[in-house]
Amino acid sequence: MDKVVLVDEKDNIIGTMEKMEAHEKALLHRAFSVFIYNDKREILLQKRALSKYHSGGLWTNACCSHPRLGEEIIEAGKRRLLEEMGFTCELKEVFVFTYEAKLDNELTEHEVDHVLIGKYNSDILLNEEEAMEYKWVTYTKLLDSMETNSDIYTEWFKIIMENFIKNDLYKTLV
Repeated sequence: MDKVVLVDEKDNIIGTMEKMEAHEKALLHRAFSVFIYNDKREILLQKRALSKYHSGGLWTNACCSHPRLGEEIIEAGKRRLLEEMGFTCELKEVFVFTYEAKLDNELTEHEVDHVLIGKYNSDILLNEEEAMEYKWVTYTKLLDSMETNSDIYTEWFKIIMENFIKNDLYKTLV
């Protein structure tokens, strides 16, 4: 069974719990979200597989998940990039935020989310158990789509993109 690392509001580890139970109880746990850009200044998006335990069929960042106990955030991000998108690259952390969002299947994401970025320009070998499709999109087209079709994106992705806009982070990332 997959476990998540439970944390307090300052991201200090307080234990572990089976992933589904933590999401059912809305307990605060550690997570990461990976954003990948290419030389064309496009952002890599994936459409989550319908079989995912929540948010299936929604568009989101390149990958996101939970680090294992004792696993560094950057290494966890690289592991999941390889598992979901079939590649890895250098990553760096750009910010951390805490959020709580009610999701489908009576689950709640309550996470301290570490946002990671990286650059990649080669082939993608999509794991269809994780994502049903992917696309590269310009920042402008993404913002236009999010404004007119916000319901096709995951909750955490919308929050992160708001943070990118508010703090002009996208200018330094691409």
